[in-house]
Amino acid sequence: MGNYTCHAYGYEDLYQTHILQVNVPPVIRVYPETQAQEPGVSASLKCHAEGIPNPKITWLKNGIDIMPKLSKQLTLIANGSELHISNVRYEDTGAYTCIAKNEVGVDEDISSLFIEDSARKTLANILWREEGLSVGNMFYVFSDDGITIIQPRECEIRRQIKPSERILTSYEEMCRQTEGDPDQLCLWSSAINVREKYIFVSQPNQNRVLIIDIPMQKVKQTIQVDPYPAKLLYDKSHDQVWILSWGDINKSHPSLQVISEASTGEGLHIIRTDFKDVDDLFIPPTNLIINHIRFGFIFNKSKPLIHKIDLETVTEIKTISLKNTSCIPMNMAYSHLGGYYFVQCKANNSLTTLSQVIIDSVTDTIIGVNGDITGTPYVSSDGRFLVSTDAVNGQIRVQTITFQGEIKLIYDLQTNLQISDVTFQSSFTESNQYYIYAASHLQTDVLFVELSSGRVDMLKNLKDPVAQKNWPWNEKNRIIKDSGLFGQYILTPAKDSLFLINGRQSVLHCEVSGIRRGNTVVWVGEV
Repeated sequence: MGNYTCHAYGYEDLYQTHILQVNVPPVIRVYPETQAQEPGVSASLKCHAEGIPNPKITWLKNGIDIMPKLSKQLTLIANGSELHISNVRYEDTGAYTCIAKNEVGVDEDISSLFIEDSARKTLANILWREEGLSVGNMFYVFSDDGITIIQPRECEIRRQIKPSERILTSYEEMCRQTEGDPDQLCLWSSAINVREKYIFVSQPNQNRVLIIDIPMQKVKQTIQVDPYPAKLLYDKSHDQVWILSWGDINKSHPSLQVISEASTGEGLHIIRTDFKDVDDLFIPPTNLIINHIRFGFIFNKSKPLIHKIDLETVTEIKTISLKNTSCIPMNMAYSHLGGYYFVQCKANNSLTTLSQVIIDSVTDTIIGVNGDITGTPYVSSDGRFLVSTDAVNGQIRVQTITFQGEIKLIYDLQTNLQISDVTFQSSFTESNQYYIYAASHLQTDVLFVELSSGRVDMLKNLKDPVAQKNWPWNEKNRIIKDSGLFGQYILTPAKDSLFLINGRQSVLHCEVSGIRRGNTVVWVGEV
């Protein structure tokens, strides 16, 4: 999509512009697929739809339109994204179909609701309560003290895997005790969720990656990798885990390795790549509309260029020079609207921040700079919002990207926070809207911004973050982690504890203490 302009050679003022918009049929997800409730409680059925243009959502119950039945008991929230039934009765049992429609297509899915008293538990009820909730919808927190699995709704620690626990295949201890250290502590750098089946997590001081079996909630096996694995990325399109190792704490021998067929969890083998001087790797995320990603990007934070790589063949395709903009790349983000890559830049051999550079994903050419926007770019999963945070001057700039690929500044917020990390939370009252939560490198407060209105709030006194000197793996010494497409809880770690935020009310939900340096976190959704 975008504006295609032709002009007569030598007559730049004679031109015509063709605007191409690419429409996309809706794709939806419902949550939960099945639920069982007792009479008198309330039930929520959620439906998330994406498409271009925005789809309209309607609901059927057992094939009949529920719109005429809307009442105090049966309400639609956020333009139909949530169907709320208060004080449920036996007759509310049924198959609820969410239908999303726009001018180029339609998609539908069913969320089933069973109402029955606790004395008459059916198989559906038992499965939903015992199986589905026992291992899914949890935060896995990797800290000095091992692995803590937390169920956010009740702030309950479901399982604690201690450093001395044995690995299933090798019977080694999960975390080695260092000589001269009285405590047996774990050291983690990065973790990723592989299709809700496994979590891969790197142990830099043991030169290995652990594989955790999610349904079993146990450490299944280890894979030896190049020394000091610092960052893991999962390429969902090709089922590959990319491992960036430093060689040592000073990053003197960086290397990239790839584990193929990662979600099988069996007979895994490592591909060694030939990429040299790698400081960082960027793989654009998938979403409901974009489910296949072909290219990734490698950069070295001292050279004004980016290497484009083919993820399937693990080979370099081309080098994109940033020399004309004097941009040394620091971070990247991608929006499929307009097909833009946003590159955070710094000037060579200095801390001077430069404006972000925009690269066109079809032609790999530099379109230009993103106005005077500096800092780290973050893009919402639907590609419509770009949030840029500058840790030096405290600025947070919010831009929208239209379906025609136009980039517009909507908010310019000045804060005294040095932003460490940002996460997006889908709005609970409006469809296709978001809240953002931002954690700070130094301060104890978390910033909340409602993007539709610009309303800003602060969640205060969430204790001191892990000191940056104790977090060498990246600049995010305080992460902030959402709980997936339908989740309402957000987690952020402090130095010795964790805080859970209820995103629906934008309030602090609870503190879980006694978890030191828990700055590596994975959300596990429906298993």
